[in-house]
Amino acid sequence: MMRSERSFGLLFGLIVIAFAGLVALGVWQVHRLAWKEALIARVDARVAAPVRPAPGPSQWHSISAKNSEYLHVLLNGHYRLDRSVLTKAVTDLGSGYWVLSPFETQRGFTVLVNRGFIPDSAGKNASMAPAGPMIITGLLRMSEPGGGFLRYNDPAANRWYSRDVTAIANALHLGPVAPYFVDAAATKPPVGYSSGEPVAGLTRISFPNNHLVYAITWFVLAAMAAFAACRLILERIRPQRG
Repeated sequence: MMRSERSFGLLFGLIVIAFAGLVALGVWQVHRLAWKEALIARVDARVAAPVRPAPGPSQWHSISAKNSEYLHVLLNGHYRLDRSVLTKAVTDLGSGYWVLSPFETQRGFTVLVNRGFIPDSAGKNASMAPAGPMIITGLLRMSEPGGGFLRYNDPAANRWYSRDVTAIANALHLGPVAPYFVDAAATKPPVGYSSGEPVAGLTRISFPNNHLVYAITWFVLAAMAAFAACRLILERIRPQRG
C-alpha cells in the first residue's frame, strides 16, 4: 500500500509539473505573438513612411534595430569610385553578391550603400560605382558583424559573407562611417543583367509569425495533461468506492 501511494504521488506530481510547464510555454508564446505583431506593424509603418534624411553623426549613438531598422531614408552626395566590396548573397534571382560602396554625403559623413545584387557570373565592372552627384533613397539596415553562410568574414583575403559595416570600413580605410548601411531602392525593374548594373530593391522584409500555432499546441498539451491527471484521480478513488 505504501508503494502504491508513493507511485501515485510521484506520477501525479510529474503530471502537475508538466501541466504547469506547458501552460507557462503557452502564455510565453502569447506574449511573443503580441511582440511579433507589434514588430511587424512598426516595420510596415517605417517602410511606408515618407523618406527622411539618413541619420547623421549626432544621432548615431542612439541607432538600434528596435528604433531605426528599415527607416526610409535619403542620401545626397557621391560614391567613392575606388572603393567597393562584394558580400555573398542568395536572393530570388539566384546566388551572387551584394555590391557595397561607400557614399560620401553632402552633410560630411560616409555611409555604406548596398547598391544591389549581381550574379556569380557578373564581371568585375558590375561593382564599379557610378560617378557624379546623386540622390539615393533606400532602407536603413543594421550592420551584420562576423559573417554568414557558416563562414567568417576574411578581410585580409577580401572575402565577405555578411555586411559588417565596421570591418568593411576598416578594410577599405574609410575612417569613421555610419554604424548602419542603406539598401538602395530599385530604380528600374530587375529585367536582367545585360546592363551589368546591380539590381537594387531586393530587401526582404519577412518575419515568421507562428506563435499562435505554438501557443495553441502548448495549451492543447496542457489540457491533455489535465485530462490525464483527472483520469489518474478517478482510477485512484474508484477502488475505494467499490
